[in-house]
Amino acid sequence: MANKNAKKALEQFKMEAANEVGVTLNQGYNGDLTSRQAGSIGGQMVKKMIEKYEKDMQAK
Repeated sequence: MANKNAKKALEQFKMEAANEVGVTLNQGYNGDLTSRQAGSIGGQMVKKMIEKYEKDMQAK
């Protein structure tokens, strides 16, 4: 990512999502995760993005 602030925010978002689904992430490389763990993190991130979008749409 070209924007360092965006990269930092995305990393924080990923860490929060991982924490919510009970997966421990290390700073840096996490190639030892199972597909299930990685999918859980990604799914939680998508879920949170959709919830925020729906909340923002209701506010309009």
